[in-house]
Amino acid sequence: MNTSDFYYDLPEGLIAQDPLEDRASSRLLVMDRNTGEISHHRFHELAGFLRPGDCLVRNNTKVLPARLYGHKINEDGPGAAVEVLLLKRMEDNCWETLVRPGKRIKEGCILSFGSQEESDMLKAEVLQVMEDGNRILKFSFSGIFEEILDQLGEMPLPPYIKHKLKDKNRYQTVYAKEEGSAAAPTAGLHFTEELFREIEAMGVIVANVTLHVGLGTFRPVSVDHVENHKMHTEYYEISEEEAEKINQARENGGRIICVGTTSCRTLESAADEQGVLKAGQGNTDIFIYPGYSFKIMDGLITNFHLPCSTLLMLVSAFAGKDHILHAYREAVEEEYRFFSFGDAMFLGDLTSK
Repeated sequence: MNTSDFYYDLPEGLIAQDPLEDRASSRLLVMDRNTGEISHHRFHELAGFLRPGDCLVRNNTKVLPARLYGHKINEDGPGAAVEVLLLKRMEDNCWETLVRPGKRIKEGCILSFGSQEESDMLKAEVLQVMEDGNRILKFSFSGIFEEILDQLGEMPLPPYIKHKLKDKNRYQTVYAKEEGSAAAPTAGLHFTEELFREIEAMGVIVANVTLHVGLGTFRPVSVDHVENHKMHTEYYEISEEEAEKINQARENGGRIICVGTTSCRTLESAADEQGVLKAGQGNTDIFIYPGYSFKIMDGLITNFHLPCSTLLMLVSAFAGKDHILHAYREAVEEEYRFFSFGDAMFLGDLTSK
């Protein structure tokens, strides 16, 4: 299977640069995964496509303001400016990071972040330069790390978003709780508290899982053949209580509908071959592309993804590549907004009850 099979043409002007003022006013393309039939709606109409007993599974990860700007410390004072992106938390205040420019930032270098007045708030030593060029940094600070990050850090927006985010909370879901992501689970950005109340009032079950989204979400597929791509790993957790909710809904005949590809990857990583979800925690590098047999997911709410990306391959595995590419062409014609701050799709079996 060729990576180029998942290409589509997207005018640059359709890449959403800013979030909408009202989260639930984004557009919603609804497609039956079996027939490919498409209809166009607004996201606040989502409840009309759900049924009592369905289980909506959302990823409650919280994005860290993980982009830091600082400088290298030389013996004679401040040195070159650096940008650090936190990728993965490790033990003892260590993080795997992406450092730019990286050539001069070698093992043993000391970095400082913030203004001159803030320079003692956060420092880091480069412990290791990894094979892929990422750096392991050990941070030193006085106080609570997350509070310092909130003061000094910026949201790690994807590279295709050129506008500065005015409100950090607009790159968080309204249900974000567990800190640790380098990127938002963007399908969840469309939900409001009011919409959840409406959905739950009609008898839909809402369950939470956690998967901390890594930078690999934005990493392009650089191989010609899909099967040769190596996925990044991401940490996930599913509690006993939430696993029981999901399993019970499934036993009772409800559909398991994932909010976003991260929720999908979490469930498909933790379910057995009979579709029973196992509570626990771990790292997953599951790669879902056409030919994959889904074990537990029956429906998917998702944004529009980049051409030739692993996420486009995942939705193609669920709803069929031809159906998905047809839907994307129609979305371009209808001038939907694409990617992280863009519009959404709901994919599922919409005919059987």
